[in-house]
Amino acid sequence: MSQADKMKQGQFTNPETPGYVGFANLPNQVHRKSVKKGFEFTLMVVGESGLGKSTLINSLFLTDLYPERVIPGAAEKIERTVQIEASTVEIEERGVKLRLTVVDTPGYGDAINSQDCFSTIISYIDDQFERYLHDESGLNRRHIVDNRVHCCFYFISPLGHGLKPLDVQFMKAIHNKVNVVPVIAKADTLTLRERERLKRRILDEIDEHGIKIYHLPDAESDEDEDFKEQTKILKASIPFAVVGSNQQIEAKGKKVRGRLYPWGVVEVENPEHNDFLKLRIMLITHMQDLQEVTQDLHYENFRSERLKRGGRLSSHGYILPLSPANGPEPEEMDKDMILQEKEAELRRMQEMITKMQAQMQKQGDGEGDGPNV
Repeated sequence: MSQADKMKQGQFTNPETPGYVGFANLPNQVHRKSVKKGFEFTLMVVGESGLGKSTLINSLFLTDLYPERVIPGAAEKIERTVQIEASTVEIEERGVKLRLTVVDTPGYGDAINSQDCFSTIISYIDDQFERYLHDESGLNRRHIVDNRVHCCFYFISPLGHGLKPLDVQFMKAIHNKVNVVPVIAKADTLTLRERERLKRRILDEIDEHGIKIYHLPDAESDEDEDFKEQTKILKASIPFAVVGSNQQIEAKGKKVRGRLYPWGVVEVENPEHNDFLKLRIMLITHMQDLQEVTQDLHYENFRSERLKRGGRLSSHGYILPLSPANGPEPEEMDKDMILQEKEAELRRMQEMITKMQAQMQKQGDGEGDGPNV
């Protein structure tokens, strides 16, 4: 047997112990397929102007998402309405591709009357759900682009004594539509004692007003102790008090990203100075969970409400009307919708049979009228 034949035969030998089938390799197949396909994630940032939202996002992902942004003056902000600006960037790290979309909301909270300033944001979130529902119900479902908002960083001013009425109203308006992560901006303006006091105050007000923020899932019992401890620390750090900076400063003989003050340097990625590193770790290690909660909870809630309100798509792509709100029970409505779908299918089949019979009759008449030999 030649060397080439031995190599070919060796590819199909079983190196494992007897009884080994090989489906333990399935996670590796999923991993290769996922890496090849890449990942998609949409992050929304909401907060008043001047809280450092753009700086923090650029610091998180080490990229410049807003190279041509023009900051409006004070006179323009008075009458400015809330806008939606979505910036998409392809990030690749060690062969893994991430299609990151950051949705910014300039103009939020800038107007004198901010009573209805978040309706544009809610409409955008619902529009992305609506678009995904439409694509999911269409014929070509292989290449659906997921632009649903998977996470919302809500920036809270460090200068107040907790949540403002606008903060409460906005978070209550979106907490059933998106995963809300509260973030205390510009934490370097607070002492450590002030920071902890503000965190406790914000959490108390969140519980008082019944606001549902994103809660990190508990670590599984089979996880290692380091991951369990990390999850415990991340949970205790909410709301995250962060500092953002894109400037490189020399501190203790090495280059770090931070802010230089007369009394010293605030290092962005130093967990003793702020929660920036914890926020990044939370986002990266729980990115999949944020997407799953969006799919299984927020999107399913929207989908069920949307189909109740506007009909449901049949297997043929037709929208079947639903009964009024004061109509029969859901089980009866499902039976009625199934019957309507069957009747519509029978009518289509009957029309096809009628057309075929007409064509056959026409062909038979044509043969009967032909010349006799």
